[in-house]
Amino acid sequence: MKEIELKLQGKISRLTNKTFKFDERIKDGWFSAVYFLKTKELVQKYRSDNIVTMQFFQKNDAVLCGTDEVLALIQTFAKNPHELEIYSLKDGDKIKPFETVLTITGPYQNFGILEGIIDGILARRTSVATNVYNVVKAAGISGKQKPVIFMGDRDDHFTQQAGDGYSAYIGGSTAQATHAMSEWWGKKGMGTMPHALIQLFNGDLVAACRAYQETFPEDELAALVDYNNDVITDALKVAREFGQDLMTVRLDTSRTMIDQYFLRNQHLLGSFDPRGVNPELVFALRKALDEEGFHHVKILVSGGFDEKRIKEFETKHAPVDMYGVGGSLLKINIGFTGDNVILNGKHQAKAGRRYRPNPRLEKVELN
Repeated sequence: MKEIELKLQGKISRLTNKTFKFDERIKDGWFSAVYFLKTKELVQKYRSDNIVTMQFFQKNDAVLCGTDEVLALIQTFAKNPHELEIYSLKDGDKIKPFETVLTITGPYQNFGILEGIIDGILARRTSVATNVYNVVKAAGISGKQKPVIFMGDRDDHFTQQAGDGYSAYIGGSTAQATHAMSEWWGKKGMGTMPHALIQLFNGDLVAACRAYQETFPEDELAALVDYNNDVITDALKVAREFGQDLMTVRLDTSRTMIDQYFLRNQHLLGSFDPRGVNPELVFALRKALDEEGFHHVKILVSGGFDEKRIKEFETKHAPVDMYGVGGSLLKINIGFTGDNVILNGKHQAKAGRRYRPNPRLEKVELN
């Protein structure tokens, strides 16, 4: 397939169709609503001499994503795509409710069946990018920006990883859990150890860390310290063993569990929810590490984090260095709409819709 060259203001600044792995059945309408297919047939029969403008918008303050993918889709599956007049915002642009993000002008029958697919691409990519942006913003409200690691591999179908990872990158995520998530933006996935590794060493965290360090000496050593539900004991144990080589400890305590630290110190209970990873546990862990001189060891927390929970941690100035976030970032909460608003140079749209010119749109040339 010929690579698309997308030119914006003289610069080649977009992803190309070599990035995206489209299903060839798109051209046959397999993924288009049937009423779009019937409309194409009717237009070709009765109204083939038409030029329409279709515009796309949504109803939230959001971070736009998916435009490069949409343009590649049009290039690949529209009829005579180079004859279409297209104006678009860019991935990463902040957008307002009802702001026009994309317009396509040309014969309806040449691109109309792609409307629903375009809506879906923009909805998913923009939702993920916006979710990540809001989480990253929450992770900086205490005054210091904390990195957010995108860990959504287990929360959706694996075929979505590349697009979701790119959307997370657009939203501000600093690292991804899988190589697929990093594919579109030219990086590799990152990660250290799961609970399964510790289990295979019979729950011996030190032995698991030693094996990891010997096998991956180029990696920074990060220990997962909640396997035995005693994060302070195990964090100190591994810190004493590895000293300056230990760079990070990760807490991933289940929300149904209370760490052994609180069970040993029940006088602390009563004024907060002690289940799972909580600010009080992080404060206690930081204090224990610092008292033994392990000031360099960073704390990564994960397990059910979302924007609201991160805000809680940051408002309390919990000594978290990094957040690992998964499923909450994948919620599709932004829907796009495509409307035909101009027909043969004149306003023609359903009631309540009208052409909304946007001076921020940039003309895109498909070659």
